[in-house]
Amino acid sequence: MNAVLKKIAAHSGISSFAIRAERPSDVAARETLLDASFGDGRHARTCQRLRDGRKPAEDLALAAVSNGKLMGTVRLWHVSAGGVAALALGPLAVAASHRKLGVGAALMERALELAQTHDHGAVILLGDAPYYARFGFSAFKTGSLLLPGPFERDRLLAVELREAALEGASGLIVPTGARVSKMRRAHARGIARSMPCAA
Repeated sequence: MNAVLKKIAAHSGISSFAIRAERPSDVAARETLLDASFGDGRHARTCQRLRDGRKPAEDLALAAVSNGKLMGTVRLWHVSAGGVAALALGPLAVAASHRKLGVGAALMERALELAQTHDHGAVILLGDAPYYARFGFSAFKTGSLLLPGPFERDRLLAVELREAALEGASGLIVPTGARVSKMRRAHARGIARSMPCAA
């Protein structure tokens, strides 16, 4: 873990944050951060269909924290990419006060490192190609893949963590992860609603 923190500090130019596994106590702060980052309509986005009612992949929900406060989040989810097992990444969000400090890059690097350690073959996301290209993402292997809703073709990106992991992948990307109980979802929404909104 110390090596990871040193790598993060060297990459970002700051050493005042750490990346750790997400905890149940992070739920309210995470939801507030996501609302501030993506707005009220975030639950209507196409990629949300891959996350609704599902648990993130085991050990692949991460939080960036500074002085005990959540300042960044990223999660990965089990999906089938046209019949090929893969992970979907998102959302990646960093608090406005900590943007441009390398927090998002550190979260991405750690998430991909852990995904590879857990022997996952590929990660897919919907995002800005110029930003995610630095982590190896491109649209090269996603041309035959579809999302369950409208999306911009040039923003559907993937990186193979294992050679040829997405070879021949074609068709709809669908969620395959473990389901979250309805009671747990309602509880999480209630906690998030009771918290003050981020500025």
